[in-house]
Amino acid sequence: MTDERPRTISRRALLRGAGAAGAAAAASAVGVSAQPSTTPASTTVPAGAVIQPTETVTTPVVYEQLSADEAELLGAIADHLIPEDEHGPGAVAAGAVVYIDRALGGALSASRDAYRGGLAAFERYCRSSRGAPFRELSQVDQISALIDVETGAATGAGSGFAGSSGAFFGMVRGHVLQGTFGDPYYGGNRNFIGWDLIKYPGVRTAVSPALQTALESGELEPNHRSAYDSDNFEKAIVRSVTREMRHGD
Repeated sequence: MTDERPRTISRRALLRGAGAAGAAAAASAVGVSAQPSTTPASTTVPAGAVIQPTETVTTPVVYEQLSADEAELLGAIADHLIPEDEHGPGAVAAGAVVYIDRALGGALSASRDAYRGGLAAFERYCRSSRGAPFRELSQVDQISALIDVETGAATGAGSGFAGSSGAFFGMVRGHVLQGTFGDPYYGGNRNFIGWDLIKYPGVRTAVSPALQTALESGELEPNHRSAYDSDNFEKAIVRSVTREMRHGD
């Protein structure tokens, strides 16, 4: 029997609000197959190597809250939720994992244990149900494992999830969306990838009649500015009285 399940998740369905199961079904129905991003998180340059002008060297990311293994696993999950496709880069290129890592030290600090336990439980579930860690599974098995987690099928005796696996999936999906489409100041939406994807023209503190007309006609060019690039939004206003502001606050 031929396995006709979709090999990728449709980003279009994810942005409409569907989860892994709905997106996989939509991809099967319309024949959409978006390839996941293969961009490495960092590049190690051998000592003495000569870098040609056409080569790009990515600065390695130093994670503050997530371990390297946790960050890699979370990145693999995020790559399925909003993959790179014909519309442009996805969550990984947008720095969604960096956003989550920084926010876990600030506004999302209450979710740190949920990430630690949930990622470990997910990895154990993949090993026990499919015989290998998530990143070593086939594309089909990765998607089916994510669907199990989303629908709660991964919850039960021996699963390792403290509560519903669906709650863990929902938390991760919500934070990946935040990291892809939120203000770049918080570590995600790198190079304004998310805003360009949804054609958001950027933060403007004043909109003239001409700009309003251009916005309504879809002709307003993006300005690629963070809200914090304006003097009207002072970083000090989010400073705690007991500690210095950190990314994610």
